[in-house]
Amino acid sequence: MSRDHDLPEAPSRRLLLKGAAAAGVLAATSATPALASPTAPGKAAPYVNPLVSQRADPHITRHTDGLYYFTATVPEYDRIILRRARTLNGLSTAAESVIWRAHATGPMGAHIWAPELHRIGGKWYIYFASAPAEDVWAIRIWVLENADPDPFKGTWVERGQVKTAWETFSLDATTFKHHGTRYLVWAQHEPGMDNNTALWISKMANPWTLTGPQVRLSTPEYDWECVGYKVNEGPYVLQRNGRLFLTYSASATDRHYCMGLLTADIHSDPMDARSWRKSPVPVFTSNDSTKQYGPGHNCFTVAEDGRTDVLVYHARQYKEITGDPLHDPNRHTRVQKLGWKPDGTPDFGVPVADTAKTGA
Repeated sequence: MSRDHDLPEAPSRRLLLKGAAAAGVLAATSATPALASPTAPGKAAPYVNPLVSQRADPHITRHTDGLYYFTATVPEYDRIILRRARTLNGLSTAAESVIWRAHATGPMGAHIWAPELHRIGGKWYIYFASAPAEDVWAIRIWVLENADPDPFKGTWVERGQVKTAWETFSLDATTFKHHGTRYLVWAQHEPGMDNNTALWISKMANPWTLTGPQVRLSTPEYDWECVGYKVNEGPYVLQRNGRLFLTYSASATDRHYCMGLLTADIHSDPMDARSWRKSPVPVFTSNDSTKQYGPGHNCFTVAEDGRTDVLVYHARQYKEITGDPLHDPNRHTRVQKLGWKPDGTPDFGVPVADTAKTGA
């Protein structure tokens, strides 16, 4: 994700059966929300955390209109929401619109997960994961398209399923443009492999169609990637300092959830798995001191100054979970400044503590 990607261009868990493609339309019926105002002209307030409660797998993009657009997984797994504001903190109180709902039956009927909003070729696209209502673990990647300049208006058209090499469990698609070529990166189970999901990359013929080979970039291999489930998922790309940085999330979605990092030279071929170097240790993990657990499924955006990189992710405020973590609603969206080391690699630090409440 380059800074330009922030402007106009801008998961993981079970066994798997077949899905099916579908097409249709849904008009965005919610009224366009009012915009939250900045706290002070020209100055960004310290970030408030959690930024948005009970919103997991967050995606925030800053568009050419200067506004921040937010979407995320809701605990009910049944709809796609949007917010926007002039500041990152403004997203916390911004009105939320439902722009699409799960189908009552058939494809796109269950487990609506991890939406991402991207502006491509003058249109808005949302990539998300879902399953048929009758086969809720047959999760695949789907795409919505809206030609209106305002994603809160117009009609969201269902462009259908992103067809990959196999009809297997797949989710968490993200897209980026590099040297004039658009790529999709996603998580998928490969038949015959002893894992839940690995990370894959492919070139794109259009925003909903892959073309050419599909290359595996990373598979769970270290102990920290294999706690509970053998998972690599939630990829996101950041282009900085002559390199491509690809973050991802690993292990089960409890306190063991954490972030890994792949790095490639900016002049290398992203489609060559040998271009990518994998960190042998996680780069962002749970922290007892700040009481943040299971940080992951991140993206990046930029601060109001247009220069400072911001890490966006979700985490819980407690370590112990009763039952399946996927049924626990308290993965909250969080933001913090992304640091940089002298060698030009990202310094993620630790997930920051919750913002102290006034008068506390």
